[in-house]
Amino acid sequence: MDFREPEDHRLVREAVRDLCAAFDDDYWAACERTRTFPRAFYDAMAAGGWVGIAIPEQYGGGGQGIAVAAIVLEEVAASGACMNGASAIHMSIFGMHPVVLHGSEEMRARYLPRVATGDLHVAFGVTEPDAGLDTTAITTRAVRDGDGYRVHGRKVWTSKALESEKVLLLVRTTPAADVARRTEGLSLLLADLRDPAVTITPIPKMGRNAVASCEVSYDGLAVSGDDLVGEEGRGFRYLLDGLNAERVLIAAEALGTGRAALRRAVAYAKERRVFGRSIGANQAVAHPLAEAHARLHAAALVVAEAAWRIDRGDPAGEAANTAKFVAAEAGFFAADTAVQTHGGFGYAEEFHVERYFREARLQRLAPLPQAMALNYLAQSVLGLERSY
Repeated sequence: MDFREPEDHRLVREAVRDLCAAFDDDYWAACERTRTFPRAFYDAMAAGGWVGIAIPEQYGGGGQGIAVAAIVLEEVAASGACMNGASAIHMSIFGMHPVVLHGSEEMRARYLPRVATGDLHVAFGVTEPDAGLDTTAITTRAVRDGDGYRVHGRKVWTSKALESEKVLLLVRTTPAADVARRTEGLSLLLADLRDPAVTITPIPKMGRNAVASCEVSYDGLAVSGDDLVGEEGRGFRYLLDGLNAERVLIAAEALGTGRAALRRAVAYAKERRVFGRSIGANQAVAHPLAEAHARLHAAALVVAEAAWRIDRGDPAGEAANTAKFVAAEAGFFAADTAVQTHGGFGYAEEFHVERYFREARLQRLAPLPQAMALNYLAQSVLGLERSY
C-alpha cells in the first residue's frame, strides 16, 4: 500500500496554496468584519480554473473528481480563509452535481460553462424552518402553471443567496398525502433568485459572515419547465447522489481549518516566552498541540480514503460519514487548542484564532450535525435499530 500523494495531487495542492497566499489573514478578517463577499478571492480562483475543477471538461471545467476537489477546498481553508473562503466556492465546485448527472443536455450546456468560468453563482435551497433535517417534510410547493411552475414557500440557511443568480431548489410537486412514500413527489428546480417574487433576508450569525446565510421566501415565483432537473418527483433521489461527496468536502474544509489553527498555535507557542522559556516547553501546552496534530493526521487519512472510494464508484457511506465526523472533531479540537494556547490573546481578533474557532464550530453542524453521522454508522454499519 502506497501512502505517497500522487504527483498531480501535489501539484494541485501547491498551486492552490500559492494562489491563496495573496489573501492573508487580514484580508479574511476584513471580509468577516464588514460582512463582505470575498470577490477578489473568488475571481482569482475562477481565473485559475479552480471554481470549475469538478465540472466536466466538455462544459469548460477541469473534469476532476472528489479527491482533487477536496484538496482544493482543504488548501483554501488551511490558508486561513477557513469557511469564509471555502464556502465562497464550495457550491460552484460541486453543488451542480445533480445537474451534471440528471439535467438535460440543454440545461447542462446553458449553465455549466458559466459555472466553470465563475460567471454564474448558484445557491442551494433545501432546508426549511419547520423541517430541519427531515427533508421529506418540506412544504415549499411548486404547482404546475402552463409549461412551468409557480413556487410558494420559505427556505433557511441558503448560503450565497445575495450573490447568486440561480438556486438549486428542492420543492414538493406532489402533496405528501398523495404519494406512497414521503421521498416521492419532490423535485429539483434551477430557479431564478433575482426576481420580484423572491425576498432574501440575511440571517445574523456567529461566524462565516463574509458569506451570508439567508432566509429566502418565494411568493409565486415562476419557473420554466426547462429548469426542472431530470424528472418530476425524483428530486430526493438526485440529492442522495451527492450526499457522500458533500460530506467528504466538508471534512476536507474542517481538516484545512484545523491545520490553519495548529500552524498559528505552534508558532505562538515557540515565540511566546514566560518565566524565561517558550510556553511550548510546557507539557500542558505541548501535549494538546501534539494531540491536535495526531487527530488531524488521522482525519486526513480517512478523508483521502473516502474521496478515493467515491472516485472509484465504490460504496462510500461508511467512509464519508466517518470522515465528516472525525475531521469536524479534529478541526474543532485544533481550533479550540489554538485559542487556549494563546491564553487571553486567543480571544483577541488580531491573532485570528478566535475566527478559526468560530468557523470550526460550524463544521460540527453542517451539512449535518455529528449525531446524524453517528446515526448512519450505528444503523447502516453496526446494524443497530433505527432511532428516529
